[in-house]
Amino acid sequence: MSARKPPVGAKINRGAEPTEPAAFADIYPDIEIGHNEPWAVGVPAILNSMEPALLEMGVARTAKLALTINQKDGFDCMSCAWPDPGHRNTLEFCENGMKAVTWEATPITVPTSFWTENPIPVLLEKDEYWLGQQGRLTEPVYKAAGSDVYEPVSWERAFEIVAEGLGRLDSPDEAAFYTSGRTANETAFLYQLFVRAFGTNNLPDCSNMCHESTGTAMGETVGIGKSTVSYDDFGKADLIIVLGQNPGTNHPRMLSALEECKRGGGKIIAVNPLPEAGLIRYKNPQKVRGILGKGTAIADQFLQIRAAGDMALLQRTSKRVLEAEARHPGTVLDHDFLAEHVSDFDAFAAHIADVDEAAVIAATGLTSDEMDAFADAYLAADRVIITWAMGITQQKKAVATIKEIVNLLLLRGNIGKPGAGASPIRGHSNVQGDRTMGIFEKMPESFMDALEAEFGFPVPREHGHDALKAVTGLAKGDVKVFVALGGNFVGAISDTAIAEAAMRGAQLTVQVSTKLNRSHAVTGREALILPTLGRTEVDLQATGAQFVSVEDSVCAVHASHGAVKPVAPGLKSEVAIVCGIAKATLGDRYGIDWDAFVNDYDVIRDRISRVVPGFENFNADIRKAAGFILPNGPRDSRTFNTRTGKAIMTVNELEHLERPEGRLILQTFRSHDQFNTTIYSLNDRYRGIKKGRDVVFVNPDDIAELGLADGQRVDIFSEWTDGVERVVRNYRVVSYPSARGCAAAYYPETNVLVPLESAADESNTPVSKGVIVRLEPVQVPAR
Repeated sequence: MSARKPPVGAKINRGAEPTEPAAFADIYPDIEIGHNEPWAVGVPAILNSMEPALLEMGVARTAKLALTINQKDGFDCMSCAWPDPGHRNTLEFCENGMKAVTWEATPITVPTSFWTENPIPVLLEKDEYWLGQQGRLTEPVYKAAGSDVYEPVSWERAFEIVAEGLGRLDSPDEAAFYTSGRTANETAFLYQLFVRAFGTNNLPDCSNMCHESTGTAMGETVGIGKSTVSYDDFGKADLIIVLGQNPGTNHPRMLSALEECKRGGGKIIAVNPLPEAGLIRYKNPQKVRGILGKGTAIADQFLQIRAAGDMALLQRTSKRVLEAEARHPGTVLDHDFLAEHVSDFDAFAAHIADVDEAAVIAATGLTSDEMDAFADAYLAADRVIITWAMGITQQKKAVATIKEIVNLLLLRGNIGKPGAGASPIRGHSNVQGDRTMGIFEKMPESFMDALEAEFGFPVPREHGHDALKAVTGLAKGDVKVFVALGGNFVGAISDTAIAEAAMRGAQLTVQVSTKLNRSHAVTGREALILPTLGRTEVDLQATGAQFVSVEDSVCAVHASHGAVKPVAPGLKSEVAIVCGIAKATLGDRYGIDWDAFVNDYDVIRDRISRVVPGFENFNADIRKAAGFILPNGPRDSRTFNTRTGKAIMTVNELEHLERPEGRLILQTFRSHDQFNTTIYSLNDRYRGIKKGRDVVFVNPDDIAELGLADGQRVDIFSEWTDGVERVVRNYRVVSYPSARGCAAAYYPETNVLVPLESAADESNTPVSKGVIVRLEPVQVPAR
């Protein structure tokens, strides 16, 4: 089937000139602004997930996929890394999971004629929504130097082009190899094997842009950069603190776990600059009460915190815990746990005693009474889970903030017991597994030693480029070839204009993809698009149908089996593409049999079993119905692989993100109809937005203070120290109950406002949750 004409979206009139604010509704009639919803999911989620699936894929294909997604013998949903419960529902998916499946498994394909009809200049004019709506990619295409048109090439020639591009380099370090979190364990392992056999550790990945802060903080403090809870712990918790995340949109199946906590008598506190529907009330579509009743109230307390104020709140809470212990010695802290399993308590306690109340109030925007209620809830609970996502990890002080999460949990022994622990929630379905498999620019020496022993070649030991350093390398001309295994790098990375200019300086860019995105339009001198099978599709190789595996947010590893016939003949799996590139580039160097890996994925798993800890019986364990759980020292035995051999409490200096007069603190975020840079529609149902994305959400008091009006069009300028003008133009102001002094706008469109140099301390993650901006009225011509 050929590419369809995509749905008509909102008209965005760029570069207009002034009029009175009252006239804006007449000039921009398409976008519709409603009200933010007080609950999430329910019947609307069913309709909004199944209607597009049935319209686009038909009844049979939709039914097949709906009945196999997230099932023990089915395929793993690609839209998030939320863990699967031990007992699966017949329909074990959420609204956005089904949208992701529809987006990938669509039978609509891009025809060969598309490329001549849509040369690079035309593609550059299109937005992510239009690009994604064109259908599945089905044939390798190549843009030669000096051309602006992609042309079909054979797979053999495509692999040769990559090998030739890499072969022209003076050093392997002149190439960077990016990985998206949708990549399965088997592919990720082969990819890093090829890259290191080629001779570099330049392995930037999407973790660099999201949970790198988590890995940095937890690796230092508890010895593992992963969650210390299991799925069942959510139902056993007395209190779950949800920091900086929106489960109703980004991982909706988490709402069922939160409901389980509430119905078991537990409490939930939400901490976020904006109210989110899923944390207000949840209508479970699997339950009668969710269809016909009011559902379940989720958050018992909502702390509408100022952007980047979380660290101050956590430090104040720890201070209150220590003060409670002083009033009631021996009854508040877990002294046995602290003595046996924790180091550096005294330095932490001395530092936290000096936390200043006025500084905390200024940083958080909260009242003392609100924060006292928060501390009281923590003190009243025996089993506490603190869970967070990118609202925390993309702050300037993200690493220090996560260390404060760990500090607070350690005080009362809330790591390594049922119903308690630290729970970072990942986005991509296998972003955690990719890191386990070696997708990291600075893997530990133990991994490198094992890889070298297994494959017999000298593994490079110098640390490579992360995502931001890869952009800098491209801009300087130090990186000349950029290969992306999935994802949409220029769409996802910060400082869009600078990142795109850097990418255009490459000699060769290679994208392994299922569908079109911005990264296919922003190319190097030469460019390749290599189409791949989706996770929903049967992967048939020489020894029969193959399966792959993924690791979820709680360290559970399970198989993923394709369910439907590929949309087109000739598509290759990611494993086959990686091995094809490796074989063309390396030949028989080091005696690695790349063909054997493609023919039988068990061969890959055998090699993994001798390199990656926890996978020693990989081929046997992965065939168990529910897969297997990786060892986790803090969770399983309260053992901590740190410099002291114990969990480490840390001292972190509080910094207040100042908001200059007349400015706002902007955060970027997803709409409800979105997965990372993939846009399913131009609607954001829970926030009341329809037919458009060019909006900025601002507190009504801030709108008045800035002399603006709801509905007015503004240009948004980012303010940074380098003098570069970063701006998005013609955005509609939406009056919204956000925290005072804070604003929000959609990613990836507003990534252009996030300076490349604005990165989290230690982790080098883009600071997308703390951008100082000013809003200037757009001038519209008189009529």
